[in-house]
Amino acid sequence: MVPLLAQTATLYTLTVDLSDMDRGVYETLDLRVARHPSETTAYMVMRVLAYCLEYEEGIALTEGVSSGDEPAVVVRDLTGRLTTWIEVGMPDAARLHRGMKLTGRVAVYTHRDIHQLLAQLEGTKIHRADEVRIRAFDRHAVEALADALERRVSMAVMAGDGEVHVSIGPRSFALPWSEHRVPSR
Repeated sequence: MVPLLAQTATLYTLTVDLSDMDRGVYETLDLRVARHPSETTAYMVMRVLAYCLEYEEGIALTEGVSSGDEPAVVVRDLTGRLTTWIEVGMPDAARLHRGMKLTGRVAVYTHRDIHQLLAQLEGTKIHRADEVRIRAFDRHAVEALADALERRVSMAVMAGDGEVHVSIGPRSFALPWSEHRVPSR
């Protein structure tokens, strides 16, 4: 019998030229992102997009799906206190409730079925649920971007007017999003 070896994370090195015109954020980001073996590349792309679109001092990517109780992305103040809790995918109400109680600011970035996510959250107990911002991206556009992503890549992320454009070399991807709120109880 051949012993099973533990799979290790795949490391991506990304240089991102970020232009977020809506927020006036213009930065060059050098990111090293570990993709856990059970994490899809599309999920990792959503973590990177969430990081870029929420970028501010103190932001950090966590270990993704293997981060346990932490969300996909966090923002901490200078004392180390969590100030923003950013989930990716299909988080359950308990995670959003916990994040809002801890930080007072929660965002969700998803490329999954937004109707399924909203139905899953409807009628649940989430602290200040009306303040949870949910951005839903087209799954096919995110998967196309994920398919084009290499382990070392330079990319430009331009955000404005409810749309994100990502360029990798000569390839360009339009990623429109829709904004949602947790349905009221």
